[in-house]
Amino acid sequence: MPADVLARFAEIGRESSTLAVLRHAQIAEKMGLSATDHKALDLAARADGPLTAGEIAKLTGLSTGAVTGVIDRLERAGFVRRVRDAKDRRKVLVEVLPLDEEKVAPLFESALIVTEKVLEKFTPAEREVIERYQNELMALLRADVLGGNP
Repeated sequence: MPADVLARFAEIGRESSTLAVLRHAQIAEKMGLSATDHKALDLAARADGPLTAGEIAKLTGLSTGAVTGVIDRLERAGFVRRVRDAKDRRKVLVEVLPLDEEKVAPLFESALIVTEKVLEKFTPAEREVIERYQNELMALLRADVLGGNP
């Protein structure tokens, strides 16, 4: 890979990452959450059902102690609740409560508008390449950040 190409993509990634973090910090603030709590909630909401604190720690890369604080704050804010596992009453699960879509959807509206405006500038074939690039990047970042193989 030529150094200049890598440098250009690194700078694009840096700027994109910064803007994404700032956007999500703004959204989190409007929801009454920290950025970390907001993203932990997002990951938990995309899971196939309730999770243990340990599973949330694996998803987020946070320590179990940090996750306990996240769960406490999300529970106080009304986004999750702790429930006993029906199969093993000793186990506590974190269940994501339904979001008020009327309140939450507008927070993401501008992101969808921006995405649509950008995607309209590319052909379907170009969008496939962009999507493949993003998926490859996310798989490697996921492995790098959260450990394991892509």
